[in-house]
Amino acid sequence: MKKMLLLMVVGVACGHAPAAPPSTNRPNVIVFLVDDMGVMDTSVPMLTDERGQAQRYPLNDYYRTPGMQRLAARGIRFSQFYAQSVCSPTRVSIMTGQNATRHRTTNWINPFQDNRGPHGPREWNWTGLKKGDVTLPSLLQAAGYRTMHIGKAHFGPGGSAGADPENLGFDVNIGGDCWGHPKSYYAEDHYGNHPKYPKPTHNVPDLEKYHGSQTFLTEALTLEAKEQIQKSVAEKKPFFLHLAHYAVHAPFQFDPRFKSHYQKSDKSPRAQAFATLIEGIDKSLGDILDQLEGLGIAEQTLVIFLGDNGSDAPLGGTHAVACAAPLRGKKGTHYEGGMRVPFLAAWAKRNEAHPAQQQLPIAAGAVQTQLGTVMDIYPTVLELAGVANPAGHVLDGASLKTLLAGNPDASRKEMFLMHYPHNHRSSWFTSYRLGRWKVVYHYHPHRPAKPRYELFDLERDPFEQHDQSAENPARLATMVQAMIEQLESEGALWPESADARPLQPVVPPGK
Repeated sequence: MKKMLLLMVVGVACGHAPAAPPSTNRPNVIVFLVDDMGVMDTSVPMLTDERGQAQRYPLNDYYRTPGMQRLAARGIRFSQFYAQSVCSPTRVSIMTGQNATRHRTTNWINPFQDNRGPHGPREWNWTGLKKGDVTLPSLLQAAGYRTMHIGKAHFGPGGSAGADPENLGFDVNIGGDCWGHPKSYYAEDHYGNHPKYPKPTHNVPDLEKYHGSQTFLTEALTLEAKEQIQKSVAEKKPFFLHLAHYAVHAPFQFDPRFKSHYQKSDKSPRAQAFATLIEGIDKSLGDILDQLEGLGIAEQTLVIFLGDNGSDAPLGGTHAVACAAPLRGKKGTHYEGGMRVPFLAAWAKRNEAHPAQQQLPIAAGAVQTQLGTVMDIYPTVLELAGVANPAGHVLDGASLKTLLAGNPDASRKEMFLMHYPHNHRSSWFTSYRLGRWKVVYHYHPHRPAKPRYELFDLERDPFEQHDQSAENPARLATMVQAMIEQLESEGALWPESADARPLQPVVPPGK
């Protein structure tokens, strides 16, 4: 049996990269992050058929996202892009380039208390990012970038340094705090700050000037982002904007600007409200693209659009084929619908002769079928900005440069590890993708009743309908061994329960 010792990972950098001289010719970067937006919550088809061609499904025809269609036409989309299955682990991974198993923020951060859950590991990193941690914005800041966070942060619990993005390398923070979702999207409710609420929790800060108006939260954050972009241009500094919308997380409140678009659908009012949140996000993207063009900086501004975990659309059951159809499962689960997210990357305006675009060529209107992960954003942006990763800071991600050009990259390992040693929708699981195969281990298979292992061939069974763990023991053994080695290399923490079944190698029959 493999030892389940806790391995301390040396992932703290000794220092920051030397500052580079500021230059107005250096590329700007926008990471446009949407909360709880899954791979099917868009009119842009992300999934592909066996030939690698984009394949439309009914949900693509339900949502209206012309801004995403515009970005996809200018750049590339990924059909297999992975995030953690819940939000805080993904957000810390984007900031650090490390997998959640390594940085140990393996669950969403409760603003008020340790959220390890029953029998979760006591040493998990429930306080998230801390002042002095190596982060993408801190490195860019040291290199002369103006760094801005707008919207949801959720990097640390209430009262911690990580709750304020300005402690993590951002020059500007508007709207970011310890909250994982807003109490209200409505300015009439002061975004949760209204005196009618007896206890101010999940109240979005810094937006007082909109209180009492009819400015939906998504629109308010977009207006703030545009103002900060304008200031960066006025200061003649390259910028990094982390625009992290609270939408489309619950509460599922109608964005009134788009309500009429969905009232004739056969879906529930909550699902209609969710669709208006999606369209509001899309309008935000379009408005930002318009501004970049108006300011004359679109050609040197990279836009990366993605979700932070699988969809939580109010459609169907948690593990069913419903909210991410034809994929199975939703946010918080071990299925593909829980961890596959939309990913688009494009220069805001195409000009292949521009020096920035020659430095990072991006294919137009292309679909990349090779696997990418949220850990890859950190090294990709640093490479574009000409900033080195500090010595001693371990990376789990790799540059997407070759993939963004629409080419295969044989140097990349087709692998994604999702380690969730907590009790949530799927209960204590580890999911491991390696090439075409995916294995899932359930530490408590009887809560609820599940097999100990699940094994899927995602090439032949992309929608995870046929568990091969019993009929293919040799492949199961190989995958479990590889998963164990990856977990140990990243210093995995384990569930702490007397009846949790320890992860151990599988011995196939005849061995």
